[in-house]
Amino acid sequence: MMSGTNDLKSAAVDMMCCASCGISEGDDIKLKTCTACKSARYCSVKCQKEHRPKHKRACKKRAAELHDEMLFKQPESAHYGMRMKAELKEL
Repeated sequence: MMSGTNDLKSAAVDMMCCASCGISEGDDIKLKTCTACKSARYCSVKCQKEHRPKHKRACKKRAAELHDEMLFKQPESAHYGMRMKAELKEL
């Protein structure tokens, strides 16, 4: 059971470090999040470019998952928009 807790702590710490060089976020260093997958963070463009070959496959997969989540999260009323417009035109 303790290993699961340690894994969560490790993942949380990883989110606060550059995915390429491992430097931690601080007052003078602001990490930028990957705009596609929103899971990797980088301290610089140089680190992002160096890490890209390792990150590319997971990034594309996660970006597709986020896109699907966004599509399926649309409100119910969005599904009826075109039908309601057509019915109103008939009136």
